[in-house]
Amino acid sequence: MAIRIRGAMLLGAVFLAGGSTIAVADQKDPRLDALFSELTATTSSERAQALEVRIWQLWVQPPAGSGVDDAMQRGLRFMALGQGFDAMRAFDAVVEAAPEFAEGWNKRATVRYALGDIDGSIADIRRTLALEPRHFGALSGLGLCRLSQDRPAEALEAFEAALKINPHLDGLANIEALRDQVRGKPL
Repeated sequence: MAIRIRGAMLLGAVFLAGGSTIAVADQKDPRLDALFSELTATTSSERAQALEVRIWQLWVQPPAGSGVDDAMQRGLRFMALGQGFDAMRAFDAVVEAAPEFAEGWNKRATVRYALGDIDGSIADIRRTLALEPRHFGALSGLGLCRLSQDRPAEALEAFEAALKINPHLDGLANIEALRDQVRGKPL
């Protein structure tokens, strides 16, 4: 199954690493409610993509006063360069210093997945979702983890949960094939 969700997460990270910062953000930002409402309502793929980018921009910004801005930026740069172990160290510092920052956990989950630590990735995804239940990226990541564990029913459940939050997710075009597989239909 070709899933571009991880690529979208990395794209957001690269975009933000080289761009502007937002003074007050993270998963508690009050602007997110309106963005999510519009995301589920829009029928425009271009508008949905712009809304996704804005959501990622808010999510990736550490809470004001958390002191993890530098570690977060280092981790994002290391991710963009494919330097997983360095990214892991940076995101370890983020989650240790700011344990209530959902995107710190999500980025570490992404790195753990890329490094083959599926159980560690799932643990970080669970923490992400406890802090931000609307995190469609984390839900998609959970789906990828479950696929890698050959647990297609659980993968499908995670992907469908992500689609309820963001019905415009790229990369889930093959979800029908996964639904057929889970229902026992021949592929």
